[in-house]
Amino acid sequence: MSIQPFHIQVSDEVLDDLKYRLEHVCWPDQLEGSTWERGTDINYLQSLVSYWREQFDWRAQETELNRFSQFRCNVDGIDIHFVHERGNGPSPISIILTHGWPDSYIRYQKIIPLLTDPAHHGGDPEDSFDVIVPSLPGFGFSSRPKHSGVNNYRVSELWAKLMTEKLGYSKFAAAGGDVGSGVTRYLALNHPELLMGIHLTDIGIIRDLMISQDEELSEEELNYKKSAPAWISNEGAYMSLQSTKPQTLSYGLSDSPVGLAAWIIEKFRAWSDCNGDLQQRFSEDELLTNIMIYWVTNTIGSSARIYYENMHSLPSMRRIDVPTGIALFPADILLPPKEWAERNLNITRLTTMPSGGHFTAMEEPELLAEEIRAFFRPYRTKNKK
Repeated sequence: MSIQPFHIQVSDEVLDDLKYRLEHVCWPDQLEGSTWERGTDINYLQSLVSYWREQFDWRAQETELNRFSQFRCNVDGIDIHFVHERGNGPSPISIILTHGWPDSYIRYQKIIPLLTDPAHHGGDPEDSFDVIVPSLPGFGFSSRPKHSGVNNYRVSELWAKLMTEKLGYSKFAAAGGDVGSGVTRYLALNHPELLMGIHLTDIGIIRDLMISQDEELSEEELNYKKSAPAWISNEGAYMSLQSTKPQTLSYGLSDSPVGLAAWIIEKFRAWSDCNGDLQQRFSEDELLTNIMIYWVTNTIGSSARIYYENMHSLPSMRRIDVPTGIALFPADILLPPKEWAERNLNITRLTTMPSGGHFTAMEEPELLAEEIRAFFRPYRTKNKK
């Protein structure tokens, strides 16, 4: 399939079905005096569902998302949905931004204009980018893989073909967080000749540190070795389930919009810099638009499968020599020890950000956009393709 323009247009039937389900929820009970410590708080969720049912306007959000130039094309048998916005500057460079779970391509909605048209947002037009934001396979408006093996490594190969064979870029930048961090690193590992640099907002869970000999580790690494298992024990149930039995989970979440919302909302609260109050970082419309992308495409089950694929078929990672920038947001999950990062990545810029959590581009778009501009500034060339 050649590159085709894409326009979001969810059918009335899907929206009517959703309305019916939101009006006929079978709510569980919740222990008196408990809130979020056992999972998503019922009082918050009932309030959000009330807003979803009575005030949320999907058609308005659909119109807003359709302001971006969106496309689909087939890469190795998978239809990839992506935003492709051209930079407004004298010599834009191209950058592919990769999201994670449980967000979607709209993780980068706020920073796309900051990167494509920095001059319009108080920046330098010399820092402009052509911005490509794909939806991961099995997420949102990309098609669901029909066979196993679509892990971070495989996605990185799809991205290399998307950027070079489909879009014609011979050299480009890449950035990502969560699943997007792993995809970006495999892209740099296997195709260093294509990349001028990569930018990351996290490095995921560093499992090899948990089995390293203590005498080989720095104090920061030892602290990570102690804290990572504790975090996995207290917060990692979603990961254990999605990496072992994602199919079982998918039945409930694909059938219940409220169950889907509960599964996703808990992570937005726990992983963001919101101090327990989601409204400090996200509007109800933002949260529900992200949830709706999973619901209207029925991709929560297929999105969860990437955890299984990464657990069972992902090749090992080696040191990456492509120039790497890292922005560490203080409320993110398991901040990596700097010594480990320096041994395994060619870090040329590492910045500790003043605020923000895991959903970086949604929480602090201006800070992240400026950090990306600053990192890639030395690597720019006049030839964008």
